[in-house]
Amino acid sequence: MAYVNTTRNQTQTGTLQGRIAAMIAGVRDEAKRRRVYSRTLRELEGLSDRDLADLGMHRLSIRDIARIAAYGA
Repeated sequence: MAYVNTTRNQTQTGTLQGRIAAMIAGVRDEAKRRRVYSRTLRELEGLSDRDLADLGMHRLSIRDIARIAAYGA
């Protein structure tokens, strides 16, 4: 007599708990990235034009720099 027995990893099968945990982790990760973006934007906007020039930045590029800092290129 022959039979087949298969086992699955709970995280790979997409159980409800696994999907909820992944969703919560995604929300936390997005919140963390948003905080990095906001903090970077606030700090760079607080600099004078001269300070930005010393760093090789223009005021118009602050949002792009903050986005790259938080979300990558």
